[in-house]
Amino acid sequence: MLYLLPHAVDRAAMRAPDRDAIRYMGASLTYAALAERSDRLAGLLRAQGVQRGDRVGIHAGKGLAAAVALHGIMKAGAAYVPLDPSSPPARQAFIVRDCGIRHVVTEASRLGALQQLLAEGVPVECVVGVDAPPATGVRACSWGDVQAHPIVAHDPDLVEMDLAYVLYTSGSTGTPKGVMHSHRSALAFARVAADTYGFTGDDRMSNHAPLHFDLSTMDYFSSALAGATTVIIPDAHTRLPASYATLIETERLTVLYAVPLALTHLLLHGALEKRDLSSVRWVLFGGEPFPTHHLRALMAALPGARFSNVYGPTEVNGVTSWIVPPLAAGEDAPIPIGQPYANVETRIVDAAD
Repeated sequence: MLYLLPHAVDRAAMRAPDRDAIRYMGASLTYAALAERSDRLAGLLRAQGVQRGDRVGIHAGKGLAAAVALHGIMKAGAAYVPLDPSSPPARQAFIVRDCGIRHVVTEASRLGALQQLLAEGVPVECVVGVDAPPATGVRACSWGDVQAHPIVAHDPDLVEMDLAYVLYTSGSTGTPKGVMHSHRSALAFARVAADTYGFTGDDRMSNHAPLHFDLSTMDYFSSALAGATTVIIPDAHTRLPASYATLIETERLTVLYAVPLALTHLLLHGALEKRDLSSVRWVLFGGEPFPTHHLRALMAALPGARFSNVYGPTEVNGVTSWIVPPLAAGEDAPIPIGQPYANVETRIVDAAD
């Protein structure tokens, strides 16, 4: 049976419609609400000319709107492309032109940054999420328009190899490169992560990484497959480890997934000894090496949690996992990247290959 990324939300909505799918700063969307709003957004995007295979930009910060946007765009048959509103407008404009983006989903709080992007002369025709046209010749649809749009059954005739999203590398060594992922490739990682770490509907997973960073795909897609709740960590909390620790306690998070630097700051400046973090059962990390002495100290601070190194470049999502065993005092050997996930094929090659 064909299974695409947005189907996970719809099926979770059938199983547990009243369970929170997304939480952010005290606000939340149940699975039923997320399914409905993403359906309405998909319909509006199609009415505005979005077709199968189009790339649609998401120009939004962390929050409920971004979660609705990514699912709604895929339901419309398009691929979502995160645009970091805090990055230079010229860099965002390069991505818009490189992807041929004609439609952008945003939010009112990003209007100023969006206008700077449009001033770069990008070929955007329609912006969803603002009340008035943000530039001459650009159509505008508000979030009120989205909510008023009827839900109309429409099958965009997608297959698993259709494009689901495009993430751009940092470009630190040259021109940013768009990494394309199909529904099949994204689902492969989402499924194996959910299976490996045993995610369930009772889990409350942190979303620490922004949408343009590949770590976010586990937070949104593995959790939806399991029917779990994704708790988006506000940017202010990521910069203030003590408030992040408080959020972990109050939201009773069970799965943390972040880069080692963020977890190290949590260890050193989060005042963990003052918090009840007994809800945490998994701490997953990736993106860079985790200094072993800091990891050992964090393991001691969270004795009820298991730890895993998740390795994989943006091009292939996660490919290996190392579930960290107990670390003896003074053991400072580098943490391995581990063994391939159950659905990963490996090949050892030499210089001739």
